[in-house]
Amino acid sequence: MKGMSEREYAAHSGLSRGGVQKARKNGRLVVYDDGSINAAASDVRRAEMTDPDQQRRSLGGEGLASGPGDTTSYIKARTALTVYAAQERQLAVQKKKGALVDRARAETLVFRLARQERDVWVTWPGRVAALMAAQIMAEVERQSGASVTIETAILQRVLEAHVREQLDALADLRVSLG
Repeated sequence: MKGMSEREYAAHSGLSRGGVQKARKNGRLVVYDDGSINAAASDVRRAEMTDPDQQRRSLGGEGLASGPGDTTSYIKARTALTVYAAQERQLAVQKKKGALVDRARAETLVFRLARQERDVWVTWPGRVAALMAAQIMAEVERQSGASVTIETAILQRVLEAHVREQLDALADLRVSLG
């Protein structure tokens, strides 16, 4: 017998005999022609083929690092994957319940409403210009009789009244949509 038996290798490596048999079956051990185990070569092969985090977890080590100087990269990646999967499931449930809104549809609706509001403001001066001119002329004639001078304060008061009226109309529109 050139190498160790399964029992000897189990004692040497700290594995159970079943663990040694499983490692042999999975090709993680180097075996001589006579069936004995080459301990040095098997230790190297097991180290290359075994996930250190998985091995430590099976031995009861929680939160241990992957290797010397390495932080818990495998554990962090696994945790991130689990968190992502949970968030995905939560979003799927919320979507089924109707708690989520389709982003493309919402953007289309907001864009359409903004365009409507813009169009209202763009066409507003044309709609109120005649009213403003008539009110200004009436105010000027009332104050001075024949004088045609238009004061800035008068124009400002008339324009402010129409702007407030327009804003009130927009507020009523928002309330009816809400």
